[in-house]
Amino acid sequence: MTMSLPRQATPPDAPPPRPAEDRRHRNRRRALTLLIIGLLIGVPAGYLVISANQSRDSGKDKEAKYAVTGLTPTYPAKVQRRLYQVPIPHPADRVASYETNNWKTSRLYVQFRTTQAGLDTYLDAMGVNRNDLRKDAITISARDQKISGWKFTGPGPWWGLSHHQKNPAPTQDVIVNLSNPVLPMVYVVSRTVP
Repeated sequence: MTMSLPRQATPPDAPPPRPAEDRRHRNRRRALTLLIIGLLIGVPAGYLVISANQSRDSGKDKEAKYAVTGLTPTYPAKVQRRLYQVPIPHPADRVASYETNNWKTSRLYVQFRTTQAGLDTYLDAMGVNRNDLRKDAITISARDQKISGWKFTGPGPWWGLSHHQKNPAPTQDVIVNLSNPVLPMVYVVSRTVP
């Protein structure tokens, strides 16, 4: 035979039992739960979509940039100027550049027009001076002329020099057109071995 125990009475200061949840309160609670779940899933998913679109757009920009062949009328990036040691003097206009890279050699092609003082500043920054220029010396190879589209057959005088440096420093071939002695046009091919 089993004995039944007497039921324990509730303490007098205990709160009364909660009433059953009504339908309106239950619907509100479920809606809030669905909203929280939606936000927890939707916000990261939206971020991923936006990030993917930005990444794809960036890839298209880079693809367009590297699909260009030949000189483009832009300054080379500061990191390119530093790496290839091609400081463009101030003032300079008609600036154009183009970079090629392969497993053997990287080249930066740059052209600009500057003043006499700008030419001296540029040559000094390279570690050479105007006396190192040789008259009628076409130091840029036919291959580099073909890639850049330069033709050194117009009115001169043309002055050139090759500035050879020990690796990993770049080697620069420079040609200066002094047909307008006040505003010389400078053509540079800087090569470095990666």
